[in-house]
Amino acid sequence: MAVGAGFGAATSLMNALSHSEADLESRAYATSGWSIAEIMSLLLDSGWAWAGLAVAVGWLVTRARASRPSALAQGAAAGALALLAATAAYGIADGIRNGGQLSESPVWWVASVVLGAPLGAVGACVRRPGAIGLLARLTVPVGAAVQMVVLPPGRNEVVQTIGRTVVWTAAAVSVGFIVVRFLLVERRRRSSAAAESP
Repeated sequence: MAVGAGFGAATSLMNALSHSEADLESRAYATSGWSIAEIMSLLLDSGWAWAGLAVAVGWLVTRARASRPSALAQGAAAGALALLAATAAYGIADGIRNGGQLSESPVWWVASVVLGAPLGAVGACVRRPGAIGLLARLTVPVGAAVQMVVLPPGRNEVVQTIGRTVVWTAAAVSVGFIVVRFLLVERRRRSSAAAESP
């Protein structure tokens, strides 16, 4: 819950910083302007980043006992609780900035449970061997890349281009690393299995 609350508060604060630096009265800034704070805000406040939070927390909670039958349930609970805590912290931080008025819609509370539980369970599968572990590890980078196609971040073309470039580059590097590591581990496993067989 602490990780989720920290993520939610950090996202709200980065949004506030990016809005304070934005000169939306300026036509040039509105159509082509950008700032590092705005890019960071878009990256933190993207759906894939929130999904990544649930997956990461599911992995953190179950990493020492990923093979136990209860790991999926623990990962699912951790993912949902992390997103609930992030939503609460985001709403509280926004409320403090807006003079005490809480801003979170009930939709986000429901989404935290409905989406957080399966994503946390995915996180619990990250350390599993074989195709299940590979698919679990690929969930966040592939999801991030897909979101950039379906729903790119940003209020203008420049911000969208920067956001897409950063996310696609990070996703491509992550996918490459995950696949190469998986292939090396599988090759080592097959070599040791072949050496042990008579």
